[in-house]
Amino acid sequence: MKNKFLHIAYAVGICLIIALLSSFVTQSSVNDWYVTLNKPNFNPPNWLFAPVWTLLYISMGVAAGIVWNKGFYHLWVKTALYHFCFQLLLNAMWSIVFFGLKELFLSVIVIASLLILLIFTIRWFKVVSKLAAWLLVPYFLWICFATVLTYKIWELN
Repeated sequence: MKNKFLHIAYAVGICLIIALLSSFVTQSSVNDWYVTLNKPNFNPPNWLFAPVWTLLYISMGVAAGIVWNKGFYHLWVKTALYHFCFQLLLNAMWSIVFFGLKELFLSVIVIASLLILLIFTIRWFKVVSKLAAWLLVPYFLWICFATVLTYKIWELN
């Protein structure tokens, strides 16, 4: 029982570390370069992003921990967690490309790739644990929104 909570805690911790590292890149541009961009009228206020992402990263970590608890020796668990790790890397890469490199078109490609990989991740999570898959649905919806937002920002600039 103790290991089950540890797996979830480790997974949440890893997700929050990725969030923290991504925020360093984001913070360097969010108050100067980002404010100069033309944005669509559905762009949320800047203060909303941090709490939403924090909740999403925690939910993602819980989901990954639930899958991990099923036993890393199982092929489906490994496959699900590999997909999860790769999408998490793409998630971090988006921040680097968008805010760090300020490459809007490349960020559209990265986030579209993230969205596709996230669909596969949810599919594999569902094979292992329906609850874990459902925990990724808010993240999926946010990435759908973020994909449209990223595209519109690229289009407007």
